[in-house]
Amino acid sequence: MSTLIDRADPTDLPHQLVAAFAAFGPAFMKWMTASARDQGVTYARMRALHVLKCGGPQIMSGLRDELGVTARSVTALVDALEGDALVRRLPHPTDRRATIVEITDAGRERMQGTMEAHADRAARLFAALPEDDQRELLRIMRALGDELTSLGVPLGFGPEGGPRLPADVAEL
Repeated sequence: MSTLIDRADPTDLPHQLVAAFAAFGPAFMKWMTASARDQGVTYARMRALHVLKCGGPQIMSGLRDELGVTARSVTALVDALEGDALVRRLPHPTDRRATIVEITDAGRERMQGTMEAHADRAARLFAALPEDDQRELLRIMRALGDELTSLGVPLGFGPEGGPRLPADVAEL
């Protein structure tokens, strides 16, 4: 069975890259999702906790938009996290139709341990590359992230609420 990479024109480098990302991205996400399950949390729950930890309390629709899921899915996700005492719902101070979701101390603790183990596992994958290749890949990912940002696509939350990509390799 041929893959997108096999079918891409070898003289068309941008399309070769599209094919490589199309093959790598889903495999990487499947591997990362399995890693999250190994830590005792679903990837969706880990993402929601990450958004709340890094971005602060969110109204349900904001959390839905950040996660890119349906209203029904975010409700089920928050229900499950609330059932595990990892988040809590609070009434909005000025809009009685809105509900604010915030991470609890237990959620922060769970997130810390889970994210560290998750990041360590992912780091081992990238550590398979020589250090010069790691630096070059980071440079390339920053450039692509900057391009996506210029196109209006947010990269998500980092430690200060900005892009996740570190500004300097020394930050690693």
